[in-house]
Amino acid sequence: QVQLVESGGGLVQPGGSLRLSCAASGSIFSIQTMGWHRQGPGKQRESVASITRGGTTNYADSVKGRFTISRDNAKNTVDLQMNSLKPEDTAVYYCNADINTSYYLYGTRNYWGQGTQVTVSS
Repeated sequence: QVQLVESGGGLVQPGGSLRLSCAASGSIFSIQTMGWHRQGPGKQRESVASITRGGTTNYADSVKGRFTISRDNAKNTVDLQMNSLKPEDTAVYYCNADINTSYYLYGTRNYWGQGTQVTVSS
């Protein structure tokens, strides 16, 4: 009963910027870590950035200094600001989150969005 929906993808020129957003909805008691993964053509899915409920962030080396992840715990949303985009950033970007769905259940389950396409090209 939990759904993650991404938005904000599109076509952008090298050096440009995009802001991705992800909203979690449904039966949510609490959300622990939220993050973004991506999968380019012919490549494995890789972690891009993550953020804990307390605001601790982690970034892939390839995006450090260019991408910024943020979240709003009250709204159950997570954003990814992408600056200085490169052609190698082209991929489908997926939102994910570790979510506890009930006061009566221990632990979390991992949920994924459907993905949004980001294309960086001239």
